[in-house]
This record gives sequence, structure tokens and C-alpha cells, in this order.
Amino acid sequence: MSIANWPAAERPREKLLSLGPRALSDAELLAIFLRVGCVGKSAVDLARELLQQYGGLRQLLEASQTDFCKGLGLGNAKYAQLQAVLEMGRRHLSAAMKAGDLLTSPDLVRQYLSAQLRHQQREVFAVLFLDNQNRLIAYEELFFGTIDGAAVYPRELVKRSLAHNAASVILSHNHPSGVAEPSQADQRITQRIIAALDLVDVRVLDHMVVGNEEVVSFAERGLL
Repeated sequence: MSIANWPAAERPREKLLSLGPRALSDAELLAIFLRVGCVGKSAVDLARELLQQYGGLRQLLEASQTDFCKGLGLGNAKYAQLQAVLEMGRRHLSAAMKAGDLLTSPDLVRQYLSAQLRHQQREVFAVLFLDNQNRLIAYEELFFGTIDGAAVYPRELVKRSLAHNAASVILSHNHPSGVAEPSQADQRITQRIIAALDLVDVRVLDHMVVGNEEVVSFAERGLL
């Protein structure tokens, strides 16, 4: 049966407008994005099939262009539309971070860093540069590595901090393995960076490690 013939309270779009997006299942949210189904399948039916094919919503959203376009009812236009939606989400988080004190918004920082780094297939070391009121000046991805490590140079981090006139920084990197537990190497490079930035009066507020399901904070673990 076409979604148009469903009771109004069960149609994904009407349900979202009435109850809000959190009330919808992954399949219902995806159906709104797809807009239409295909022969013999409603948009919700197609969404459920795609979620099963890709292994879940996250896997679908983070699929490469080639893999994404293999899905029934998907293609380059849908891929471009999806990337635009995801980028708007990242920019919304960035704007929210620039407006407030990040020390009082650890969940916002986690969301932002996860959106930036969780999907990376190689290790990426990034830095949030903050002003003296802990507001975001800039986010930069500075060092790139392989699936199990990235070479990090404290001297370059000092140069970028001075260029931004930053008062403090939040360090971050992802673990492509998906396990966010900090390694001994992570702890050693963090201490080297703290020592280097201390020479130019720039504080390291935290180092966050991004995994598949969680973001681990050095500050919360007492590792700084």
C-alpha cells in the first residue's frame, strides 16, 4: 500500500511534524529522505531493505559514493543530497560551538568531533583552537596517518596555535579500529604537546579519542 493511503498518524512526514524527529525509527527517517519508493515497495519498505543491506543507518550514511550508489533507489543525486545534509549538520554544530564556552558543553564537543572524525578510514589528528573565553576559533586537521597511527609534530601545533592567537586547545584523534581507549603512545604525545604549548602559554584543555561508539576524554580520565 502506498504511504499516501496510510493513516495520517502513521505517515513518516506527518508523524515527524506531530511528534518530532526523535519519535521516528531509522527506517521512517530514511523514508523521508528517499521521498519515494520503487515498484512494489513504499519508501518505508525500501528504507528497511536498505538498512538491512548496509547493516544500519550509520553504515549507509558513511558509505563511499561507489558503495552508496549500489543501493536500490539511490544514485549520485541522492549521494550529493545526503552529503549536503551531513555537512549542514556539521556546520550547525560548529556554529553552536563558536557561540559558547566549550568547557561547559562537553557533549557538544563530543558530537562535533565524532561527526568530523568517526568516519575516517585512517588516523587523523585534529585540534580545536579556542580563545580566552573558551569559544571556538578554528578546527583544523593537522596530521594524517594510516589505519593504526599518525606522526604528530608538537612544533607544528605550536605554530598553528600562535597563528590563531589561541589561548587554549582541545586535541583529538580517531582510532580507525573503532576502540576509543587511549594508548600509551597517545598519552606520551599528549604530554609532549602540553610541554611544547606551555612554552607559549597555550593550555591543553583536553584530548579526546574518537571511536565507533564513544569519545574518551583524557581530562575525565585524569590523564592530563
